[in-house]
Parts: sequence; C-alpha cells; structure tokens
Amino acid sequence: MSIKIKIFQFITPMVAALLLGFYGCSKKNEAEPISFDVTTTKVNGTSTSAFGRQDTVIFKFSGNPDMITFYSGEVGKRYEYISRTNATGTPQLQFSSLRANGSQAGSLSLLISTDFKGAKAGLVNGVFTRDTAGTNANIAAATWTDITGRATLSTGAAAAVSSGTINLSEFSKGQLVFLAFKYTAAPGSIQNKWTITNFAITNVLSDNTSYTIANLNGPASAISNYGVNTFGPGWAVSFDPAKNTNNIGWVYTDKTSLVITGAATAAAATAGVEAWAITGPIDLTRVTPDAGTSIKNITAKLPSYQYNYAAPGKYNAVFVAVNATSDESRSLNRTASLTVNP
Repeated sequence: MSIKIKIFQFITPMVAALLLGFYGCSKKNEAEPISFDVTTTKVNGTSTSAFGRQDTVIFKFSGNPDMITFYSGEVGKRYEYISRTNATGTPQLQFSSLRANGSQAGSLSLLISTDFKGAKAGLVNGVFTRDTAGTNANIAAATWTDITGRATLSTGAAAAVSSGTINLSEFSKGQLVFLAFKYTAAPGSIQNKWTITNFAITNVLSDNTSYTIANLNGPASAISNYGVNTFGPGWAVSFDPAKNTNNIGWVYTDKTSLVITGAATAAAATAGVEAWAITGPIDLTRVTPDAGTSIKNITAKLPSYQYNYAAPGKYNAVFVAVNATSDESRSLNRTASLTVNP
C-alpha cells in the first residue's frame, strides 16, 4: 500500500507539469489591441479638412497597426460599397455594326432570352469540349425576344454605324439574360458580311456612375470599372449544320469583334445560313464592388500617407487598421472627412 502511495505521489507532479505545458502551448496567440487615429494636413503642416484642387492631402497617423488599407472615397474606392455586387440602375446596350457584301435584307437579328440554358460542354477523352449538338438544342428550345427594331443597323455604308442606346430595363427583374446576334442568309445571291464592334452592356446608376457588365472580352479578359477588375461571361458561337451546310459561322476575336462572312458570290451561295453568337448569362443589375489600396504591411512603419484627389468634391477617406496573428485578427476603422475645392 505504501509503495502505491509513493508512486502516485511521484507521478502527480510530472502529470501536472505536462498538463501545464500542454495548456501553455495551446494558448491562443492573441492580436494586440489597436491604437490608431488619422488627421489631415496640408504639405506645410497646417491642420485642415479643406483643400484646393492642386493640394496634396497629408494623412497623419498615430499608432502603428500591423496593416492599413486606404479607401479614398472616390468612385471605385468607397468603403461603404466594398461588398456591393448589385444595384438597381438602367441597363443599356450599345454596339457598332458594319454590313458589307450583298444586299440581302434582314440578315442580322438582335435577340434576348431569359430561359436559354447556355452553351453545353463536357469531357471527351479527358478534354473539355463544346457540345455543339447540345448547344444547338438549347438554342432551339429557348424563347428569344426579337429586339432588332430597337437598334440602328448598318445598311452597307463604308463606316460602322452605332446602334444607339438600347434600354434593357424590362429584362432586369430578378433574372439572368442572354443576348444573341443571329445571322441568316438565303441561297442564290451574295450573302452579307457583318462586323460587330464596340459591344457593351452597362448598368447606369442614378448617381451617374456606370458599370460595364459585358462586352467583347472573353471570360478570362478583365473588364475594368473605376480601376477595379471584374470579368464578363464571354461569347459562344454556334450553328446547326442541318441549317448551314456550307458551315459558315461567326468568328469571335477576344476584345475586338464578331465577324461573319457569307458566300461572296451568287455561285458560292448554294445553301442557306443560320448562325448564332451568344453572350451570357448576364445579371443586368450587376456592379463591381469598390476596393481599397494596401498602404502598410506588418514590416513597415508609416507615420503619414500622401494622396492627390483628381476632382473637386466631398470625400470620406476610410482607413482600415488591422493587427493580426496566426490565431486572431482585430480591425479598427478611422474616417477622415474632407473637401476638395475647385
């Protein structure tokens, strides 16, 4: 009995030490509390919140947080909109068209759909491949509204013609849309060539800001709105060989154009043509979230920051200060309200 007691008395302090070590190692690595403030001065050191158009604003900092992100308050750099991805505005479509070769009437149509299922693709022998038959089936099954009459189209002039501004508001009510150019040509006479350029769909808000949400960029080519990058849906081109035995299709060039060239002679126009170029899905209420600029990292000290505003106005400059460890992050926002006079 006495032996057991001695063993117990010997082990208990060791266990206690191990437990203390375990809990000590697992203690949370807490971030330091943040002490941070911002004031504004001119270059000469005068404290003020009013600046001239040519003035450099000096933001002076107290405290030394690990990281600081700056939102100037300009469009594209407003802290209050960093999570905004949608806003009700007026969705507008514009493009330019140029018709060449032949004089077949009605060969280009502008269509919109809210129920198109999209271009289909799948793996074929391990390669991601367009399912042309599936895409054509989806095109045929969709409901397409013809809005060609809202656009001004080229009638064969030497220069491209602007479509004018086409309001798409009626299609923006809680649904995604697809826009399409449909080309048709009849056999027996020269078939038209069409070139589409300057295609853009924008969401114009009540504050006169405008966000491009689709254009001729491919899905991997960035669209820039107020210096912040986003991406559009790109384009799919397709035709049904049963309706297009000469295999005439749209040629898409990233960022540049859509071009389709029908038979250049009557003798070559041995068959009719139907071909599609489609972009989508598009959310017509989409906007690009605003973004800030990182001006300080954990290794640097930053007593002040200089900035020049491009235009007169009232601005709320927001600085987000962060202290962080591997286990925790703390943040603190400071706002400096200022006026830039003409």
